[in-house]
Amino acid sequence: MTTAAATAVWGRAEQQDFRARVRGCLLGGAVGDAFGAGAAGHTLDEIRAAHGAQGLMEPVPAYGLPGAVTAATQLTLFTVDGLIRAQVRRDIGAWHPPTDVHRAHLRWAATQRDWGPDERRKDGGWLARQEWLYARRDPSRACLAGFGDDVLGTLDRPKNPEARDAGAVVRSAPFGLLVGWEPDLVCQLAVECAAQTHGHPAAYLSAGAFALIVHGLARGDTVDGAVQRALAQLARRPGHQPVTDALQQALGAVRQGIPGPGRVDALGAGEDLAERALAVAVYCTLVGEDIRHGLRLSVNHDGPSAVTGALTGALLGALHGETALPPAWLAQLEGRATILELADDFAMEMTQGAALHTPAESSQAWLTRYPRD
Repeated sequence: MTTAAATAVWGRAEQQDFRARVRGCLLGGAVGDAFGAGAAGHTLDEIRAAHGAQGLMEPVPAYGLPGAVTAATQLTLFTVDGLIRAQVRRDIGAWHPPTDVHRAHLRWAATQRDWGPDERRKDGGWLARQEWLYARRDPSRACLAGFGDDVLGTLDRPKNPEARDAGAVVRSAPFGLLVGWEPDLVCQLAVECAAQTHGHPAAYLSAGAFALIVHGLARGDTVDGAVQRALAQLARRPGHQPVTDALQQALGAVRQGIPGPGRVDALGAGEDLAERALAVAVYCTLVGEDIRHGLRLSVNHDGPSAVTGALTGALLGALHGETALPPAWLAQLEGRATILELADDFAMEMTQGAALHTPAESSQAWLTRYPRD
């Protein structure tokens, strides 16, 4: 089913629920990212030494700022921007979402080189003019290298074929918010876009699996149901076994007793592998009593806390919607206004579609925000 077809059958309540899940997913991912950034680079023993026996329980400043996010959130926002541009460009017959998302990620790469927005670039759109996005927040080497030129990689010839970290997974939640798309198309788009920087099958298939789980949750599925459907999709793809094994281990860990850092570390949080970070996020989403509990589990371990926090936050936000997110954590979140604005633009684009692009005075503002060029 296409997005346009989905729009025709959505009522007001469905549109409001979708917007709440989009907001929840994007804000939740950013909140988890910022929360985990306060523990990033530290072992569990070091986290406990700094914050007490229970570990990190509330957000602390990172990069010298309260609520500061990492490159994971920056890239996620540009993924959303690329998906909106793809819809806008569809009206002129230029329908190739992987290219539009890649162009958006190249705009992110420009933020990592430039001091601030270049007002001369008319194709930049409004997101590239947000000055706070020009901070360099520990992007992965594979992301910088993959977006170092404008060459579009393919699954046959991916960029950085040995890259297996979670740098592509953490920007892939927005693909799952394409609720009008069939799951196999969601997975394919996420995989193709991940291969622009992370060419190892375990990395790009983890991105596809993550997008599929978000897709299930955004459609109202349970966490277990969404994971099972992701596993079914993965089984058709070469090189899926490490990702499949990691997800099955996450499901199995739920039945092994009281949740805690030991169970998180047993899933491989100490390894900088995409599939292990995804497994941690799935486990914490399944066993979290609420969003705070799930996020605290996701960052208090020996592994990449910002990554697992971002993944868990996106899943929990898509599952519960924005109103379940901790208000105090949201209040200090860097770029919160931008994230909300982008989330609402995405929800509008997906539910109202071509009506926003028609040749009318009102459409010009939209096309200025999201140029077709």
